Amino acid sequence: MSELKQQTCEACNADAPKVSDAELAELMREIPDWVPVARDGVMQLEREFKFKNFKQALAFTNRVGEIAEAEFHHPTLTTEWGKVTVTWWTHAINGLHKNDFIMAARTDAVLADA
Repeated sequence: MSELKQQTCEACNADAPKVSDAELAELMREIPDWVPVARDGVMQLEREFKFKNFKQALAFTNRVGEIAEAEFHHPTLTTEWGKVTVTWWTHAINGLHKNDFIMAARTDAVLADA
């Protein structure tokens, strides 16, 4: 499998397949700092990023927003002093799609490029 961050997101609709348990285990190996969480029965990917201050946290939030807008795939972003929590999932299928893993990997790349 090529690096997730270099893969292309595909358009999703309500009948797109959710990742299987086997795919979840395999994909999680590529984004080890992320945690799969279930909220109201919906599987999501989440990671907390730490920063020295609010200004750095806000700049990171804006960069993640830019990559989200470019793919038209949007996470939940919670920005606090010194911390940003990013949560990816595919709303159309109420769960995880491979796109979420691609975007999580791209989010990690944003941090690496900061």
